[in-house]
Amino acid sequence: MKRFFLMIILFLGIQNQCLAQPYAIPANVKKIVVLGNSITYAGYYVSCIDAYLRLQYPERHFEIINVGLPSETVSGLSEPDHAGGKFPRPDLHERLDRVLNKLKPDLVFACYGMNDGIYLPFDNERFQKYQEGINWLHEQVVQSGAAIIHVTPPVYDERKGKAYANVLDIYSDWVISNRYTNNWNVIDIHWPMKKYLEDQRIKDATFKFAADGIHPDNLGHFIIAKQILLNLGETKVATASDMKEVLSGYKNGDSIFQLIEKEQAIRKDAYLTFTGHKRPGMNVGLPLPEAEKQVTDIEKQIQNLVKN
Repeated sequence: MKRFFLMIILFLGIQNQCLAQPYAIPANVKKIVVLGNSITYAGYYVSCIDAYLRLQYPERHFEIINVGLPSETVSGLSEPDHAGGKFPRPDLHERLDRVLNKLKPDLVFACYGMNDGIYLPFDNERFQKYQEGINWLHEQVVQSGAAIIHVTPPVYDERKGKAYANVLDIYSDWVISNRYTNNWNVIDIHWPMKKYLEDQRIKDATFKFAADGIHPDNLGHFIIAKQILLNLGETKVATASDMKEVLSGYKNGDSIFQLIEKEQAIRKDAYLTFTGHKRPGMNVGLPLPEAEKQVTDIEKQIQNLVKN
């Protein structure tokens, strides 16, 4: 028990640390893979990042591939009655090797934690499974030759359960602690989301990111994207309140963003099918050559908008 309270004190201290120095994407990075659960699969924050980087750095030719998988954990844990008992939560351990070998990313963003506590109060054994899973993920990505940026889990709305909101506070602080203990690249979205939520509720008590407390709306996704971009040194987005405001600074920005969203939707299902997974109920993506042909057509439309 004493050890537990010392751990909590450590976490609270880390919570108040300033942001780490911005992580500049190296010049040799072209292919970026984004791993995560249903929040990542939903994809709005990925599209926001994709659009900003392409509009701001058209000469870099980034390829951003979203392979987030709904319900997934990195801890390997699942509730006995998950999905009404139809199937256990997918486990990243089952597919990570294929993702890395087939996609060969230069850089990986990984956002796990929301599902890893299984929506139950804090338990040290579950926490250890999460830590082991994140450490394993880090090692596997580094061994593949790619760089990795860990992203803390999004906020869980305490109005849906204070105990689980506290679990994600603890998980997030542990991920942040690896900046200092292991020199990891970590981007914190959890605490900025939590502060934004609390600040907005001072003005409007009914404000929320997510009706279910888990899956954020487009504003919540924008806060995620904004924090990631700020940690990449993109101070240009610092005063923006939503993606529309960011896009307004670029010629045909809104039209280009809509095309990027369309492109991301095609590619995520195609690449999830290509790399393989065991989660039932997912869209079957187009065969990769057909998906890439459609993406090429969309890219031509984007280039025309950039030029006009």
